[in-house]
Amino acid sequence: MNTEQPRNPLHGVKLEQIITDLVDTFGWEVLAEQVNLNCFKANPSVKSSLKFLRKTPWARDKVESLYVYAIVRGKRLRSQDEYQAKARPSPKVSPSSKPAVINSDIWKTQN
Repeated sequence: MNTEQPRNPLHGVKLEQIITDLVDTFGWEVLAEQVNLNCFKANPSVKSSLKFLRKTPWARDKVESLYVYAIVRGKRLRSQDEYQAKARPSPKVSPSSKPAVINSDIWKTQN
C-alpha cells in the first residue's frame, strides 16, 4: 500500500495543528463566524474542539476545508455580511416608466 500523497495539502497535518493555526491566524471569534459550531462559540478551547471534531466528520470537513482555503492557499476570509451582500441581487429599475402589461390579450386589459 502506497502512503505517499504528494497532492494532498492535509497529508501529515494533525487536526490539533489545523485548529491551532486557524486560531492563531484568525482568533476564536472569526473562526466561529466562518464555521458555525458551538465548540468555537461557547467557551472555546483546543481540547474541546478536538473532542467534538473527532466525533463529527461533517464538522471536521468544514474546518479542514477552511484550513486549506485560508492557510494553505492564502485566500482572504470575508465576513458573513460580505457573503450575503454578494448573494443578494441588486434591484434593477427598468428604463421605461410605463409598467409592462403581461397577457393583456388574455385578461382583456386596456393599455
